[in-house]
Amino acid sequence: MSGYDMRDLGSEYTLEYLLAFNGREHHYPEGYFVKIKRIDPTPERPHGLRYSFTLHGPEGMRLIGFDNAHPVVPVGGRFKKKPVAADHWHRTENDPGRPYAFVSAEQLVDDFLDEVERVLKQRGIELVVQTTTERKTS
Repeated sequence: MSGYDMRDLGSEYTLEYLLAFNGREHHYPEGYFVKIKRIDPTPERPHGLRYSFTLHGPEGMRLIGFDNAHPVVPVGGRFKKKPVAADHWHRTENDPGRPYAFVSAEQLVDDFLDEVERVLKQRGIELVVQTTTERKTS
């Protein structure tokens, strides 16, 4: 299977495209996979998406990630106001997470793929899908 770029899609189709990833894993040379699950909107997830986009190395360690599984404390100290939304990203494998301003599904895809490209280029890895698997979701 050859690589493709989600950024080629029109913005009106991006959300449906993301929802089609429900339970799907796309495997790249360094173990990259994307998961997304639809949920009802909540204060922590006002856009109605629960997502986890992660890039993993050969041993399974997460290298970067964008998710909203839990809120994170904003950089700048404990006196900074904690965001209501749980959206955040991990720039490196050791980054505990920093708030991410979710604007749209399209922007999320762009931001994630930009980071995947950055990390894979640094490691000399091509952004090409090798296999795709499906997992059942509840």
